[in-house]
Amino acid sequence: MVRDLLDTKRNPFYRQADRALFVAKRDGRPVGRIAAIENRAHNAFQQDRVGFFGFFEAVDDQDVARALFRAAEGWLNARGLTSIRGPMNPSTNHDCGLLVEGFDQHPQFLTTWNPPYYETLIRDSQFVAAKDLLGYWLPYGESSYRMPPRMEALARRAAAKVNLSFRDLEPSRFWDEVAICWEVYNSAWEKNWGFVPMSRDEFTYMAKSLKPLLIPQFAFVAEIDGVPAGFMLSTPDFNLIFKTIRNGRLFPFGLLKILLGKGRLRTGRVIALGIKNEYRTGSILPLFMHEAARRAIAYGSPGAEASWVLEENVAMRQPIEALGGRVYRRWRIFERSIG
Repeated sequence: MVRDLLDTKRNPFYRQADRALFVAKRDGRPVGRIAAIENRAHNAFQQDRVGFFGFFEAVDDQDVARALFRAAEGWLNARGLTSIRGPMNPSTNHDCGLLVEGFDQHPQFLTTWNPPYYETLIRDSQFVAAKDLLGYWLPYGESSYRMPPRMEALARRAAAKVNLSFRDLEPSRFWDEVAICWEVYNSAWEKNWGFVPMSRDEFTYMAKSLKPLLIPQFAFVAEIDGVPAGFMLSTPDFNLIFKTIRNGRLFPFGLLKILLGKGRLRTGRVIALGIKNEYRTGSILPLFMHEAARRAIAYGSPGAEASWVLEENVAMRQPIEALGGRVYRRWRIFERSIG
């Protein structure tokens, strides 16, 4: 998957971006790596001159970290960029952020994990915190969980006001459904910090890799008066299976474990919940959360992670917390000036 994210020939992301890869070696042994990324789509949309770093890994050695950041900064500086921000792998539309809280929690599928000392390496390389991203645990299936009566009442009142219905994504019309989700995605996230619109090709490329991983009950569209207004996408936690594939290989037995184990997975991660701007009222989001909880309980899920959510996104955080969601992991994005 990492190789795919770095593939400048096949991945449509690189039609508006470029990257350089650096490996640090000591006595011929690799001790660190980093990618420097110029995201021209980001800078055009945000009217910015930011460069990015990502795919950072290093031994616990400050000299190694500084050497890696110097290499990335030099490459970005040569392109006239004025600051360096990350980790982005390779953008906010993919894995991003450095884990700074929640190391005792199982790392959910498609989220970043790193040793705790990474934060020290980055801070001692003169980076400062730019934004925090939150991971919520949604305890829908825990034995002690009860749907808050206030949320039940709010959902009933909202449903009476809006002609809203939910439907599963139809596998037979998958690519038409992807086109709907792409339109919603770029509308719903456009005001988020660090957002970059995804081209249709880029969104389709990502959807192709996710298609075999989805469970229909947790990939659904909301329609208002028959018009698509939003979507929610969750994936099972395949990391629980990957942990059992000790050699890290798909063949000959790894792929079989994934295919046989998918139906037994009951926990997962909400990776996207978006509502078009024109439909974003105070009542729609609680209905979404209520529907997600109802489906999770019916499926027998003990719970799920919702990530990531910008710490400042109060409109999203309030309904999650009203339904009993609690912050249990935190990622951080860092930045510093170049030069």
